[in-house]
Amino acid sequence: MRVESNKVPGGVSLVFRVVEKPVVESIRVSGNKEISSDKIREAMDLKSKSVFSAGELSKSIKKVRKLYTDEGYYLAEVDATTAKVGKNGIRISLDVKEGSKVLIKTIRFEGNKVFSARRIRKQMETKEKWFLSWITGAGTYKEEVLKNDVNRIADLYFNNGYINVKVGDPQVKLLPDKSGLEVTIGITEGDQYRTGNLDFKGDLLESREALARKVKLETGEVFSREVLRGDVVTLTDIYADKGYAFTNVTPLSKIDPDKKTIDITFEFEKGDKIYIDRITISGNTKTRDKVVRREFRLAEGDLYSSTALKRTKQNIENLGYFESANIATAKGSAPNKLNLNTEVKEKSTGQFSIGAGYSSSDGSIGQGSIQQNNFLGLGLKGTLAASLGGKTQLYNIGLSDPYFLDTNWTLGFDVYRSEREYTDYTRRVTGGDIKAGYKISDQLSTFWMYKYEVKSLFDLSDAYSKNPTLLGETSGTVGSLYGSLSLDTTDYRLDPSKGFTASLSAEYAGLGGNQRFTRFIGQSGVYLPLLWKTVLSVRGEVGYLMRNGKDIPIDEKFYLGGINTIRGYSSRTVSPIENGVYVGGVKEAILNVDYVFPLVRDFGLKGVAFFDAGNSYASGEQYFSKMLMSYGLGIRWYSPMGPLRLEYGFPVNPREGIDSKGGRFEFSIGGFF
Repeated sequence: MRVESNKVPGGVSLVFRVVEKPVVESIRVSGNKEISSDKIREAMDLKSKSVFSAGELSKSIKKVRKLYTDEGYYLAEVDATTAKVGKNGIRISLDVKEGSKVLIKTIRFEGNKVFSARRIRKQMETKEKWFLSWITGAGTYKEEVLKNDVNRIADLYFNNGYINVKVGDPQVKLLPDKSGLEVTIGITEGDQYRTGNLDFKGDLLESREALARKVKLETGEVFSREVLRGDVVTLTDIYADKGYAFTNVTPLSKIDPDKKTIDITFEFEKGDKIYIDRITISGNTKTRDKVVRREFRLAEGDLYSSTALKRTKQNIENLGYFESANIATAKGSAPNKLNLNTEVKEKSTGQFSIGAGYSSSDGSIGQGSIQQNNFLGLGLKGTLAASLGGKTQLYNIGLSDPYFLDTNWTLGFDVYRSEREYTDYTRRVTGGDIKAGYKISDQLSTFWMYKYEVKSLFDLSDAYSKNPTLLGETSGTVGSLYGSLSLDTTDYRLDPSKGFTASLSAEYAGLGGNQRFTRFIGQSGVYLPLLWKTVLSVRGEVGYLMRNGKDIPIDEKFYLGGINTIRGYSSRTVSPIENGVYVGGVKEAILNVDYVFPLVRDFGLKGVAFFDAGNSYASGEQYFSKMLMSYGLGIRWYSPMGPLRLEYGFPVNPREGIDSKGGRFEFSIGGFF
């Protein structure tokens, strides 16, 4: 801008001459192959039709370079040129020289004595490259991630008593042969400290002794900052569950460098009791308000409770209707009142799932189903399923309401027809059921079902034809009543990482129809979170069948083997055998041990190492008298079509002429067992 002044009669005339800044007419990108032009333009601060600035162009170039660095192209070069277009336009041209991908080859540490380099590397999110880096992304240099790794390393020391540890900034260097990067991190460890005296002061609602029993820090034990943080949360929740939503629990520390101890005093400031004012729900474009609201464990007017609020969030997430569910607190109509603003993000609740498997005895099997878990936005569950293969046909239509008439009762029905070719016969069933359940609490529930089926067995194998007494009745009807009691304390039921499950069920066949039997099954499972976001799960099942005035139908007996019971053994072949016929067992025992570990966290890709054991037994055999065992590896992925499993099991004690010593591959897309 230039200002000109001229004298005029009676005064001065000022003229402001303004030159407009040029406008970015277009941004051209050349030389890029690994990253699209649109993604490069998106990373830039300068946009098409924006006012041009040399400073903004410089920042944009740095951001594009960082974009390439984060993808592993550490040597990428980005140059920019500008050219005038028209009267007041600028065309920006970016010339990219990507170079080869350069990954982190070595991560080394200086000054570490307490922990080995390997132990520290496990603490870091940044990893050294390995032969599967092209899948996992290990070895990619990301500046923010590496800086955060400094905090993760410090946490390792803080949580093991080294309260004076200092971790230096990472030094990144390109190796002389340009084959990779070397990262060096300096560490000053200091001395290890133990927990000294624990005390509590301020607004105490419970005795010091009672509060001390609820914290995990113990005098004389190695101090851990992570445990201290957990204790603060625990103490805060104790007060919050009594309505004191804004309680401040401040841990005051006193360090004794001579004794190498740290005394902790928890200071409480409870504030006022808080009540729930209004509960609002937003983001539910399809799901009705009541479907979300009935999962709340707090109502308007209730005293605030932290535990109830956490349980509410968990309940909403467990519905499976939403990608995310966030509950934020806001000031209410009075100082002692809070609004709960719930924001959800809908996701597709219509699911299409498929499954497949192959073995020399069963051949290939394919199945598919369409399931709507939120029918009409009312939380109704509708299912239309079909399984079609060379040896299998299944059709099923079902509908259930998990909150019948807005109560804790579940009510539903199914109508189905199935035909499956097994090793020794083909089984055809046409039937239907009416089912109901009652939710006693968030973790405890009951389930009841009455079903009626018309069954027939045909296409008998030569072994059966020669031994008809093994088969018994080839047609019949069954009317049975099934009941179960289930407990589930897991954190996320679709993919648990901690918690416990248990169920007991009984089925009595004899209420209509001409077949008679009684079946009992007990199941339990425990999920334990371990280091590095891995999970160990142990699941067990025991079943028993008893006569009810007539012989037990052979098709109702226990047949094990396959991806949902004992992997590495063909489906339904783990069974007592008579004269070359799989006759099924009246007892069963199954143990599954899975160690699940992340492979690519961003995509939900996980690996699993497993061990299975189990068998089914005839009436004269004892439980656990003989156990078939297997082990193996697999991959699990929460794909858009549902959880995918690829698993390969190796039999430990293969049976002669039945099992392959080389193992068995299995594949499915659908729910995990």
